[in-house]
Formats: sequence, C-alpha cells, structure tokens
Amino acid sequence: MSYILEYYNKIQSGEIIVGQELLLQLKQLVIELTDPIYQNLHKIKIEFEDSEKRIKFIETQCKHFEAPFAGKPFILEIWQKAFIEAIFAIKIYDEEIDKYIRKYKEILFLVGRKNGKTPLIAAITLSEWFCGEVGTKVLCSSNDYEQAGLMFDAINAMREESPTLAKVTRKNIKGMYFGNPKRKKKKGKFSYQNKGNIKKLSAKTGAKEGKNIKIGAVDEVFEMKDDSLVMPIRQALSTQDEPLYFELTTEGFTTDGYLDARLKDARKVLRKELDRPRWLLWMYTQDNELEVWQDESYWVKSNPGLGVIKKWSFLRDMVEEAKTSTSKKAFVLAKDFNIKQNNAQAWLQEKDIRNHLTYDIEDLRGSVGIGGVDLSETTDLTAATVMIMKSNSREKYFITHYFIPEPKLQEKDDDKDYLQWAKDGFLTVCNGDEVDYTDVVNWFVMLYKKYKIKLFKVGYDRWGAKSFVKDMEDYGFDMERINQDYSNLSHPMKLLEAELKSNKINYNQNPICIWCFKNTACKFDNFGRIMPVKVQDMRNRRIDGTLAKLNAEATLDRYKNEYLQIVNY
Repeated sequence: MSYILEYYNKIQSGEIIVGQELLLQLKQLVIELTDPIYQNLHKIKIEFEDSEKRIKFIETQCKHFEAPFAGKPFILEIWQKAFIEAIFAIKIYDEEIDKYIRKYKEILFLVGRKNGKTPLIAAITLSEWFCGEVGTKVLCSSNDYEQAGLMFDAINAMREESPTLAKVTRKNIKGMYFGNPKRKKKKGKFSYQNKGNIKKLSAKTGAKEGKNIKIGAVDEVFEMKDDSLVMPIRQALSTQDEPLYFELTTEGFTTDGYLDARLKDARKVLRKELDRPRWLLWMYTQDNELEVWQDESYWVKSNPGLGVIKKWSFLRDMVEEAKTSTSKKAFVLAKDFNIKQNNAQAWLQEKDIRNHLTYDIEDLRGSVGIGGVDLSETTDLTAATVMIMKSNSREKYFITHYFIPEPKLQEKDDDKDYLQWAKDGFLTVCNGDEVDYTDVVNWFVMLYKKYKIKLFKVGYDRWGAKSFVKDMEDYGFDMERINQDYSNLSHPMKLLEAELKSNKINYNQNPICIWCFKNTACKFDNFGRIMPVKVQDMRNRRIDGTLAKLNAEATLDRYKNEYLQIVNY
C-alpha cells in the first residue's frame, strides 16, 4: 500500500484535514502513482524500494534529540511517510543519462512552526547520506550561520544517538565524514574511502564552499531578501544525476523577499499556470484566516503534527493571546498558520489608546521616575517624558512634554493642531528653525525644582544626542543610551501595548500622546520581535511621544529591580 494513497484516502474520507494547496499536490501525486496512461506519456515509473529503505532507516536508526522525545525512536507519521515516498518512489526517465531517476529534485516544505520540519529534513538527509550513492555531499545552509547550525546539529545528534551510525562516522570542526579513526584501513562504503561529507554554511560562505554537492537544505527561507544564497547552492547541485534541494520554512514578514517570489511561482504551478514538473510543493497552509478564529479543528491544515509533535494547549494559548495583542496576532498568523503578514501592522486600536485616567501632578511630588526622550530631527517634534511608579498604585504615570521649532507651528490638519496644543501647555515652541535641546534639559530640571521629581535614569536614542547628553550629565542626570532596534524595543513595546490595553498607563489625557499613539505602527522581524514605525501613508505624522515612552520602558527593563527597590514597589 502506498503511503501517499493512504494519506489521500484518509483526507478524502474526512479523517485527516488538509488545506487546498497540499491537496492539489497530492492529487497530482495520485495521478502519477495510479494512472498508467499518464505514466507512459510522461515516462514515469514507481519504485517503492528506495522510499521504504529510507523510511526504515529513519525509524530504526534515527532517534529524537530534544525533549520531550529525546532518545526515542523517530517513528514517522503518515504525512511524513507520504512526503518521503513522494521524494524517493516516483521516478522519471532522463534521456540525457539514459536511466530512470527521482522525479522530484527540488522540494518546498512550508509548515507551521514546532511541527518538526528541521528534524524531519535532517532525518531524510541523513538517510540519503547513508542509503544513497557513495560520495554524497550535503550542505546545510541558512541566512545566518547559527540557523544553518540547527540543521547540522540535528543531523549530528541523530548520528551520535545511533551506535551503528556513530561507529562508522566522525565529526570535526569542518563537518561530518565517513570512517572511524580507529579503523582507518577498513575499506568500503562506510570507511575513509567514502569521501561524502555534511557541512554547514551561511550566506557569507555558501558561494565559496558549496561546490559539487548532492543534497542542499536551506532552512528558514523566510529570512532571505533575495536569491543570493540559494543560487550558488542550486548551481552546485547541477552536476548530479539525482540532486535533492530542500527549502524549508514558515511564512515570514520580509516584504517582497525571496520566499514571496517562490510562493508566487509555487501557486502558479499548483494552478497549472507554470510548468515545473520536478518541483515538489509540500505546503501546509490555511485556506483563509477565518478558520483560525472560528474552528480549531482546521488548525491542522498548517500544523500536521498537532497533537503528536506540537501541543494543542500551546497553540490554543497562542491563539487566545493573539486575540488581544496586535503584535502576537501577526506573529501567530504568520508562524503558526502560514498566513502572510505585512512587516508593518497597526499597533493600537482607538479603544486601547483612550482611557479616562488622570492625575494631579502634585500627587507625584517627590517621586522618583525614569526619563525618556526622543530628540528626533532638530527641525521637527521632540518628546520628553518621565515615567513614575508608586508603591500604592498599579498605574504607570507619564508626564510628557513636547517641543517644536517655531516655523512648524502653523502645520494643522483634522487631528493635529500645534498652535492649540502650545496654548494648552502641552507643547513648547522653540525660537529659531530648530528644536533647542536646552529647552528639553530645562524641562527636566524644572520638574525637580518645582515638584522635587527626581530621575533614576534617562533613556535616550543616540540621534544627535551628544550635546544634549553632556548638558544633562552636567546637571547630574544619569543617561542611558537605548539603541533603536528590535532587541532593545521589542519587549518594551509589547509591555506598553499590554499596559495600555489593561488601563495601567496614565498619560493624563495628553492629546499629543494620543496623536502619537494613533500614528504608531509596529514593524516585525522574522522572529516575532517588533519595533515602532509610522503608520503607512500618513505624511507629517509623528511618533516621538511613543518613542520617548519606549525609551523609558526600555530603561526600566534594564534596571527594574534597582528602580523598584527605590520606590518600594
């Protein structure tokens, strides 16, 4: 019995649910397996020996290497067996070399995170290294060396877990090789005579080192902006009669990146608008976003390992969190359900921003706070804020003030009125064509002189800050530089979002703060980290107030224990 047919029949009966994109590929495979007219026309034959050999190898020689399955045999699920069968059992006649070879030489494997894609491809790769031709060379690659190492390490862990495999192979800093150092004179496929190897390479070294390989596996393709990594690898496979090239990935956030182009072509192939008969498209995707929110039984479309590899409880928790968090929603849709997300999304809804919290600054007299500034461009809006936490309150209090050069004062539209904000005391108008940073320094000094509000530290972005920082330090302020990147701003931004949604942020109804919040979008990297950007298509909108608060939150993130001890939180 064919595993592909078994898998397909269970799908047709409703026992297994898959998305339409995988179903289209399976229907094509069923034709290739069962239709003699098609087989004769396209010179296809079916040989299960190679696929069975590799399935047996994986289940008997490979073991899991990560909790909670570490040390247990790698027992394949039906969808995994069908995948392996599609790769190794279907042969096509190659007139150039006058023999039958594997039909599928390129594989796109798209599946939700935590469904074991890297261990599966690692196991398949290891099986081919042992069961395939003598001299098989394997290249594990990714956009960065660390990610390439995950595939390499997975292969090596399986090799080490098996006494049989470990006995006839070795590993050093350069890669994995056949041959036991204690038996150098031994001959045969599993000796030093076999020059096959497995190496890991990144985008920087792939073009130099990836030559004359038989198997290429590129992990996390979503990270790549273009084909500069993959093209040298694909070219390095061109000398082989039966190359194998894997691209494995989840969806990502890279706009107009390499994966976008590949998926566009893949979907044309599935619709028979593009002819690439030797490209296997194993894509676990949702048919629409509503399935995610309305019926969890459809989650398996993107998560075939759900309930075995990936826990239902984990995914349920992720979906529930996504319902109330913009940043988590985008990440979950892309990574767990393979629904493409733009790399910039709206951050807050109106109901998240608006609250009725107010304070009398006199109630904050004598407090210790954390400052944050966003100097922005000298010709535009600058924001300064002080974040205060009190031991008897769950709220964070933000005192925020803005600065603008006089020529910008006349700018006005439906929800921006610099002149009115200046009249209401939320905005200082600086003389001249630029923001005078001395005014910003004086504002912090004023808070201490007038209200005895001390600053534990002040977080600032580096842009144009040299003179400002010196002036602040001359007054005794302890300055903390916050680089404006994902690693520094992601957690503070997620925290600020959660605090706004739970009404823990008291910004005293400052209208410029509201305006800046509304103008803020969040930009994603491929690891689910976020940082603030302006909402698209909004000219002359500013997010400086948001950035100043994030710099304060980021500073708190670094020194939370020390600060909370001071305020007896």
